[in-house]
Amino acid sequence: MENLPQQQDLNIDSQSRLKAIIETAVDGIITIDTRGIMESVNPAAARIFGYEPEEIIGLNVSVLMPEPDHSLHDTYIGRYLQTGVGQIIGKGREVLGKKKNGTLFPFFLSIAEVKLQDKRIFTGIVHDITELKRTEEALRESESKINSIIQTAVDGIITIDTRGIIEMVNPAAARLFEYDEHELIGQKINMLMPEPDRSSHDQYMHHYHQTGEKRIIGIGREVSGLKKSGKVFPFYLSISEVQLTDRKVYTGFIHDITRQKMSEERLRRYASELERSNRELQDFAYVSSHDLQEPLRKIQAFGDRLKTKEYDKLSDQGKDYVDRMLNAASRMQNLINDLLDFSRLTAKDKAFVEVDLDRILTEVLSDLEIVIEKTEATITRSPLPTIEADPLQMRQLFQNLISNAIKFRKEDVKPEVAIYAKLLQPRAHLTSTPGDQLVEIYVQDNGIGFNEKYLDRIFNIFQRLEGQKYEGSGIGLAICRKIAVRHGGDITARSHVGQGTTFIVTLATKHLQD
Repeated sequence: MENLPQQQDLNIDSQSRLKAIIETAVDGIITIDTRGIMESVNPAAARIFGYEPEEIIGLNVSVLMPEPDHSLHDTYIGRYLQTGVGQIIGKGREVLGKKKNGTLFPFFLSIAEVKLQDKRIFTGIVHDITELKRTEEALRESESKINSIIQTAVDGIITIDTRGIIEMVNPAAARLFEYDEHELIGQKINMLMPEPDRSSHDQYMHHYHQTGEKRIIGIGREVSGLKKSGKVFPFYLSISEVQLTDRKVYTGFIHDITRQKMSEERLRRYASELERSNRELQDFAYVSSHDLQEPLRKIQAFGDRLKTKEYDKLSDQGKDYVDRMLNAASRMQNLINDLLDFSRLTAKDKAFVEVDLDRILTEVLSDLEIVIEKTEATITRSPLPTIEADPLQMRQLFQNLISNAIKFRKEDVKPEVAIYAKLLQPRAHLTSTPGDQLVEIYVQDNGIGFNEKYLDRIFNIFQRLEGQKYEGSGIGLAICRKIAVRHGGDITARSHVGQGTTFIVTLATKHLQD
């Protein structure tokens, strides 16, 4: 009897501990009797269902259930008490609960049966899995989106394991290699490679696993693929390495560059052919011009001898013939010199430098000072920008255009020439790149003008709309176009007969550096 008080103290202490554990548990704990009446509800359970404990103690536990469980619960308990067969007791499963506000939510319910001396009770542990379900749903949605992206991607996507076995192939990759997806799953990835890559792939994988040295993984490069038909084609391959829970996999992203390579090859061949053609044309023009110089010099030399030594012995008609011959020879000399100038305008002349067009214009006007004074021409100019260009060719461009404007003037009308510029930005970029920004140079005159139906002709070599009325070879505007094209632009004109002409030269302000 002496130990009885001590034993009672131990029982009281144990009960206090148990109560404290139940009261502070994160999961809900509910006890019911064999009629389904709730005898105890810990704070966590009350919070989960949106009640205070005292609101639901004494109520049937079915109040916490939606239909059909709400109506069937008593029947379920009765059947269990009669047969001993339960659906949840001793097992546990996911069920739906009903909060005080009517909201339904998922939780995991595990029920244990406790047999006391005088009765049986059931203890349910309620673990709210609302957030878990949301996470699972978000994960499923994410997986669905990723799968949708993979299945509908334009580029091919293939996943392999560390042995090089194909685990996943999207439709784009299967189409690209001319296979059905099921023909590739489980096969070695090197079946899609031509030699020597086919034979060396396993060695490459082994070398990477041993040393970590990367050739494509995380880098990407152009490689060749082998279609089912045996055709080899180029593609850009980038590979990512993914560490899963228990293993590694590699995902390859395949971008077919067949069209790009074909376009590059066509462009290369076209550029090569164009370069050869231009070189032949320049050589022909240069050689032809030089070959023409020798007989021309003889014509001029013998013509000069006739004029200085035999001129007085000639008849008036003979003298006229000699004068006309020497004039023709002089025009021929000018034509040859212009042709040589045109042939020297190649795309690989001097490198472009910063050129102040305003300064170039001032120098050109100084060179033309005599003809400007002689014709009483009025020159009006506005500030011009600084661009990347060939300064000598810019000087030639301005000199040709301004000389033309003065040359093709109306009789008894003093020439008026206006030179000004406008900056253009055809494409809006955050950062200007070569070719994006252009400048338009306008050279406007009040001269004889021309019919715009001849616009395309005036920039062709040797084309002259006015015949022999005005001096010149008909090469000046062709040179202007060649200079403009070399500087990333072009030249055009607006004109009407008798109403003057405005030449518009477009030039890029910056250029790609070789």
